[in-house]
Amino acid sequence: MHKVRKRSLVGLTLPYLAALTPREWDVPLIDEQLMDIDFKAPVDLVAITSWTINSFRAYEIADQYGEQGVPVIMGGPHTYFYSDEAAEHCDAVGIGEGEKIWAVMLEEVARGRSRKIYRAEHLQDLKNLPSPRYDLLNLRKYSLFKAFSVQSSRGCPFRCEFCSGRFYLGPSYRYRPVEEVIDEIKKSKAKNILFADSNFAGKMSHTMELMEALIPLKVRWSTLWSAYLCNNEKFMDLAKKSGLLHVNIGIESIGQGTLSGLNKRINQVKDYKRILHNLRKRGISYSLNFIFGWDTEKESVFESRLAFLKEEKVPIAYFNILTPHKKTPLYERMKAENGIIDLDHICRWPGLHCYIRPTYCSAQELERYVKKICREFYSYPSMFARLPWPVTKANIASWMVNLSARSVSRANKGMEDFDNY
Repeated sequence: MHKVRKRSLVGLTLPYLAALTPREWDVPLIDEQLMDIDFKAPVDLVAITSWTINSFRAYEIADQYGEQGVPVIMGGPHTYFYSDEAAEHCDAVGIGEGEKIWAVMLEEVARGRSRKIYRAEHLQDLKNLPSPRYDLLNLRKYSLFKAFSVQSSRGCPFRCEFCSGRFYLGPSYRYRPVEEVIDEIKKSKAKNILFADSNFAGKMSHTMELMEALIPLKVRWSTLWSAYLCNNEKFMDLAKKSGLLHVNIGIESIGQGTLSGLNKRINQVKDYKRILHNLRKRGISYSLNFIFGWDTEKESVFESRLAFLKEEKVPIAYFNILTPHKKTPLYERMKAENGIIDLDHICRWPGLHCYIRPTYCSAQELERYVKKICREFYSYPSMFARLPWPVTKANIASWMVNLSARSVSRANKGMEDFDNY
């Protein structure tokens, strides 16, 4: 467990689940990255939310409470794909969105007559969601310039070959009423916001209405959206005016054939230079995500991508090894072709370790290639050549992330600090 003294991001999941909890429950929230768990504290029930990446630690916690006879329930994206595995370590597993099943799970487990599996059969209407219980957090544990997570939508309108989000978030794109999102931001008193959406601008008209409403709040915000949006001058001008500080974009590849194979045809390589120019001229900090290991690539892909990043002076980039997530078309195809090395542990460390059989090198070589490009990109000569002087908030943000990513890339034993990703 990578411990930190302070975190820069105030997570949404635990405060939101607390808001869904009946008021007769007393709810302490534990973020183990910031604090230790007191296993001796008297509790009636323990609830754990988990991604696959931290599932082994979640199981350790569940097992330790189980040995004490304390009921444990688990949920989160991990349980959607590994429900049977999770069920071996807890009393009940929640699958899907919490609004439909959370209170029911609490009541039935507390009465000692729970089911093993609770599944949300229908997607939640995103109107009238409760405000997260940030009052239950010790905000002194977070940095001075902390950002609050806010969700304005769920789902994504696109169907990328490798993405598993549409399974646990649902096949449709849903969005919250603008006035309710704004009200939540006001209640948090936040000046920095991370819109924790799979695709912030899945419906452009809704997003532009939201950005208009953000202007009077004078907040700085960050998010993730699709590259093509950066071609829309009106959209970009409004984003800048409303306080956009940083945007993360899934570029994935600079090869159009690879993008077509990933079913990410919405990305057009011919537009990349104009997209990045539109970000630069507005002084918007941005980061690009890349995937390595697709069948059509060759070893030269590393050199060509690094040259592209340096030529375009890209401030931040993340380099990931292709990881087929369960239930996706990519996973099913590669499984059938015997292209996956370790079916049991795939997604435990997605993007960092190679679980596939690449066509142009070995799995170990692909890991070394990705680590090498990461180290070179975050070397001091590269940083000074790419990054503008830190005189604006956006430029300062780019420098801070680069310095942090440099430390991660040079860690001897995999010091993965996922606050930075």
